[in-house]
Amino acid sequence: MSYQDEQPGNGQQDTQPEQQRLRQELPEEVPAQAAAGEGPSAEESSEPALTGRQRLAQGLWPPRFTRAQLVVALLLFGLGFGLAVQVASNSSGDNALRGARQEDLVRILDELDDRTQRLEDEKQGLEKQRQELENSSDQAEEARRQTAEKEKQLGILAGTVAAQGPGITVTVEDTKGTVRADMLLDAIQELRAAGAEAIEVNGVRVVANTYLTDSGKSVDVDGNKINAPYRFKVIGKPQDLEPALNIPGGVVQTLEKEQATVTIDRSDKIVVDALRAAKRPDYARSSSR
Repeated sequence: MSYQDEQPGNGQQDTQPEQQRLRQELPEEVPAQAAAGEGPSAEESSEPALTGRQRLAQGLWPPRFTRAQLVVALLLFGLGFGLAVQVASNSSGDNALRGARQEDLVRILDELDDRTQRLEDEKQGLEKQRQELENSSDQAEEARRQTAEKEKQLGILAGTVAAQGPGITVTVEDTKGTVRADMLLDAIQELRAAGAEAIEVNGVRVVANTYLTDSGKSVDVDGNKINAPYRFKVIGKPQDLEPALNIPGGVVQTLEKEQATVTIDRSDKIVVDALRAAKRPDYARSSSR
């Protein structure tokens, strides 16, 4: 036998020990059944996979809040509640005008225009007095004349001087005894805002510090008890005074809701002759020198 014939046989004998060594070093084969047991079971694999919407719902519920989120939520709730209350109060205050007729709205606008015009006239009158003082040759005499005129005006406002002029007479009939002092005070305030210069109610002069209180079914005006019917004599521009009482939701409607009857009469001459004694202030003194 030649050398070539024996060479393959020797190589085969050399590889057998090497294969045995490799088998000893390699780990044992894992049975197919055991390997299959490590993965998900057949029952688990049979469960349907969750969709994205389901996973989102599981992440959102039950909710998990932190303390900071709760504080922010409470602050936002308080802010929203305050805004809602403010909007509700503003809307309730405008209900009377929102439900008013076109004629009533026009009358309210005319009244505002008249008040603006009165303020403008008063401004022009003061400017005229200043110019007369500056341009008068005898400024001392002009000052005395204006002072006397001013004293009469202040006397009318203070109730120490009788007054007469155009105006209205307001009569409130209260057969049910439901009219209260605050309703009559609202009428006085509305008349003052409309430009009333002198007011008398049932023989009592109304001045700046006049107060009204309830006294059973009667009303006290500065401590003087008056009974229904309540009669107001008011000096001022009738075209401004009467609409001020008849505005929607105003004095007349409020009194009529209490089953009272209100009558307003215009006149070219109203006499207010109820007087108040001049009272010397206890503490206030003139600051002019």
